[in-house]
Amino acid sequence: YISSTKPLKIRFINGLSLPRVQCPNHPDTILVEDYRAGDMICPECGLVVGDRVIDVGSEWRTFSNEKALKDPSRVGDAQNPLLNGGDLTTMISKGTGAASFDEFGNSKYQNRRTMSSSDRAMLNAFKEISTMADRINLPRNIIDRTNNLFKQVYEQKSLKGRANDAIASACLYIACRQEGVPRTFKEICAVSRISKKEIGRCFKLILKALETSVDLITTGDFMSRFCSNLGLPKQVQMAATFIARKAVELDLVPGRSPISVAAAAIYMASQASAEKKTQKEIGDIAGVADVTIRQSYRLIYPRAAELFPPDFKFDTPVDKLPQL
Repeated sequence: YISSTKPLKIRFINGLSLPRVQCPNHPDTILVEDYRAGDMICPECGLVVGDRVIDVGSEWRTFSNEKALKDPSRVGDAQNPLLNGGDLTTMISKGTGAASFDEFGNSKYQNRRTMSSSDRAMLNAFKEISTMADRINLPRNIIDRTNNLFKQVYEQKSLKGRANDAIASACLYIACRQEGVPRTFKEICAVSRISKKEIGRCFKLILKALETSVDLITTGDFMSRFCSNLGLPKQVQMAATFIARKAVELDLVPGRSPISVAAAAIYMASQASAEKKTQKEIGDIAGVADVTIRQSYRLIYPRAAELFPPDFKFDTPVDKLPQL
């Protein structure tokens, strides 16, 4: 709120009247704000045009030698729109000193109980989602989408009887698929305490409850990440991507999981290059068994000559590739 010593000039913009504080003698001059005194001053003539200006700056001073420390310019967590109370409730932890308890030994401060059980459950789930996402280096937009999915499922009460951790894990899997950075069930299972089977069940129930869908996964969704984790060069990655796409186009791997096809393509491309990788090394990264890689590899091996890109530099000729 600004109290002006002079009448306010009224501007009309698109039919709306907007008050503007300006110097009556120099209306086009940009006023200087003196936050210490709370005044707005005309720099041309020194007239105090407005007083009692509210300081919207930081409440704390931050010195240069404190930059590495936590900035106290704002206190408290940011608002969480996913919680019913806007996350504006005060939560007081259990006291440790004598002043925290009455003469009967009961805690004097029990504000935590004012938080509803549903908000507390969602808050715990959001923490679990954030922890899981951090373990597999997922960005913030994935976490936000997962939180929104979990809230929708939780408020619908369509998965009653299922553990919140299982629902959270399934929501994280769906969010990754919807954002175009899919993760395998085994990768999600590795960072959660829930079995792959239970995550799969919740995944199907959530899609049905929310009436949503996810794009089908392809071999290209995993190729760059698998090759990067295996330390393979760009040439091998491009060859493996080409092999997998060509195998799907020629319908050589009907009914096979895109993950197993990607693993088989990586095995074939690496065996033809100088950077050879074993089935076990690839299986550990891709999360598939050696026998699964072998089965997919046997399906594409007979037409291996057609699958490699024309500009691929062979270290091992096609006819010398392992037959398994």
